[in-house]
Amino acid sequence: MDLNIFWFLLLGVLLAGYAMLDGFDLGAGILHFAGRSDHERRIILNAVGPLWDGNEVWLVTFGGAMFAAFPEAYATSFSGFYAAFMAVLFALIFRAVSIEFRGKVHSARWRFVWDVGFSVSGLVATFVFGVAVGAAISGVPLNQRGIFIGGVKDQLHFYSVLVGLMAVTLFAVHGAAYLILKTDGELRERLYKCGWTAWGLFLICYLLTTIATLMTLPHATANFRDHPWAWAVVLLSILAIANVPRSLFNRAPAQAFASTAATIASLVVLFGIALFPNLITSLPNPENSLTIYSAASSQKTLGIMAIVAGIGMPFVIGYTFLVYWTFRGKVEIDHHSY
Repeated sequence: MDLNIFWFLLLGVLLAGYAMLDGFDLGAGILHFAGRSDHERRIILNAVGPLWDGNEVWLVTFGGAMFAAFPEAYATSFSGFYAAFMAVLFALIFRAVSIEFRGKVHSARWRFVWDVGFSVSGLVATFVFGVAVGAAISGVPLNQRGIFIGGVKDQLHFYSVLVGLMAVTLFAVHGAAYLILKTDGELRERLYKCGWTAWGLFLICYLLTTIATLMTLPHATANFRDHPWAWAVVLLSILAIANVPRSLFNRAPAQAFASTAATIASLVVLFGIALFPNLITSLPNPENSLTIYSAASSQKTLGIMAIVAGIGMPFVIGYTFLVYWTFRGKVEIDHHSY
């Protein structure tokens, strides 16, 4: 296999893995105040508390893989999207601090402050992730060396904001489906309602984003004309989206969660198809785009790193499976809980 394509695909797997796993953590933060009492909010925290740091392993691995395989794209993205990366970093740090600090003082005001921090950090991280993806699809100004020469205003526009809102609503649905699996009673019924509301908002954002992509970004659909098989991914995405309300109506939360996870995975695949062979699309000068060939390490480096990935990825997958198996079942609050 072409090693450049192999690493592009591997980055897609890592990104999809992170989005599916940490997506419900962030979604739980967005829906945190669906818990109306301190006890219910503790249940939501403890549903994600044992898992969030393990889920972030996928993001760290994604960053390390991009640095090793496509260092020029790594440098341009981390410098050009510096403000976005810092916003995400602070949000993820504040989420961790909110989870750990909330129970340190037995004060309603203290806990409320960290509840707000947990919720806002999930919302901010998700929205900024979505905005960055939208900016990457639409393109950013790069010079002939592939260096970003614009500013935040070149990344923050109608399309990128629309993708950011779609990400927020999708992660909210994903988080609701996960929390329904982990809860009982009144909180579970309330989360069903939240899931329906979030799905309706997501559907609106999805349709608007699709229309905007087809009407304003012809380069994003070029690969669909050249490779008709890519439309199968679109069909799978539509089927997954349509199965969410069916699953919620039938009170089948496992199916709803699988459907939201499949929706996220399919959208990541569509994102990759829209970009390929670019890693960072340049506009208004598309010839300056950083591709999987122009931004790649040497073939020897890619080959060595492929061996390392073959050894390391089973450990990441095995660790993830072990953690989820250990903390399976409904949330139970005890004196060791957050």
